[in-house]
Amino acid sequence: MASINTNVGALVALQNLAATSSELQTTQGRISTGLKIASAKDDGAIWAIAQSQRSTSSSLDSVKDSLSRVSSTIDVALAAGQSVSDLLTQMQQKALAASDTSLDTASRSKLNQDFVSLRDQITKAVSNADFNGANLIKTGATDLAALANADGTSRLTVKAQSLALGGTNVTVAATATIGTATLATTMVARIKTSLDNVNTALASLGTGSKALNTHLTFIGKLKDSLDAGVGNLVDADLAKESAKLQALQTKQQLGIQALSIANSSSQSLLGLFR
Repeated sequence: MASINTNVGALVALQNLAATSSELQTTQGRISTGLKIASAKDDGAIWAIAQSQRSTSSSLDSVKDSLSRVSSTIDVALAAGQSVSDLLTQMQQKALAASDTSLDTASRSKLNQDFVSLRDQITKAVSNADFNGANLIKTGATDLAALANADGTSRLTVKAQSLALGGTNVTVAATATIGTATLATTMVARIKTSLDNVNTALASLGTGSKALNTHLTFIGKLKDSLDAGVGNLVDADLAKESAKLQALQTKQQLGIQALSIANSSSQSLLGLFR
């Protein structure tokens, strides 16, 4: 039936043109954002999964920061601890020299002065081994616990190792001297014990540092894997979308042409009345 009130051809052409325009808008959005799922309305389930993984990945940044801070604190402690070990070695040398009963008073006094200077440097090294307000080798130092997972339910703990004078590791007193041969002889044995303790403590800190660095590497790889997984879920294939864009643009032009033809069909009815 030929009618000017209802143009079925135009309606069909308009519906197809609207569908093409909608697809074209979606494709242009994917190209401009680089995402095939940019919001929950695109695909609620996939978007929710991606958001959850993004949250975990973001939390892992905090884990990496925590591990790095504790690792840096240990590095500072190890540097200071190495100085303490070196100073004890020099003190042992002075004490051994002062244990010689044949020394005159002036020589013994000089050795004692050097010994006291080295002793005081230990205190300075220990007290200055701070990083971000934390000191693992001072008297009363507390253990450090770094975040180990995104939930905060797991931690890597590094035990404090006091290297202060008069402590459990360095048994040399803060007022120790080698003013006499007897004191020097006793000090040689005490320093040897302290050296063994300090080296053991530093080995423990070194093990903790290695564990932190290993876990930091793992967390970095885990974060990269999560980011790649999110990309697989929501990223658009731009090569595919580019080809689709050109096809839809051509289809849109054809739709406009088809609508124009359908709209002109009613004009042909005028010929019947001539």
